[in-house]
Amino acid sequence: MLSTQPPLPFGMANRGPAYGLSREVQQKIEKQYDADLEQILIQWITTQCRKDVGRPQPGRENFQNWLKDGTVLCELINGLYPEGQAPVKKIQASTMAFKQMEQISQFLQAAERYGINTTDIFQTVDLWEGGPGPGHCHPEDQGLGWAPFPPRKSKENPRNFSDNQLQEGKNVIGLQMGTNRGASQAGMTGYGMPRQIL
Repeated sequence: MLSTQPPLPFGMANRGPAYGLSREVQQKIEKQYDADLEQILIQWITTQCRKDVGRPQPGRENFQNWLKDGTVLCELINGLYPEGQAPVKKIQASTMAFKQMEQISQFLQAAERYGINTTDIFQTVDLWEGGPGPGHCHPEDQGLGWAPFPPRKSKENPRNFSDNQLQEGKNVIGLQMGTNRGASQAGMTGYGMPRQIL
């Protein structure tokens, strides 16, 4: 039986089609992909870059391939810094996977120094292997990361204990600390000594 998927470019991991839960998750991610947001991001990125970085054809894969080698991302982060203070000194297009991933990593490090939260930044391998696309990334928020689902904000849940409850808590040994009931060193030998079996 012939595969209906197009052949992968040389050097890209061939993961094969997804089935079951993996397929459901992949379909959910693909449904969330926002083509309008893609165009907004492309416009924002090209406006921020000092050099011409071109424009990709519409579509998730084209957008990912445009960013995949890291050159556009490095030009973007350099454009966000004042002239002469660019964090990425050497930007070079390359077909070698490790060079591409290295440039993506340089962008991520510079984005963190720029002030982007670590939790809002994608992983190098997600972009390089075509992981989840821009899910909640908005240029006006300076969100340079992407994730398939926006993270949930934690809610405050204060606990109020009485002085009596706090004192009682000091007398309880937590199960994480374990127990030494019934433990002994009987039958133990020193390091390097043979075990005596009688």
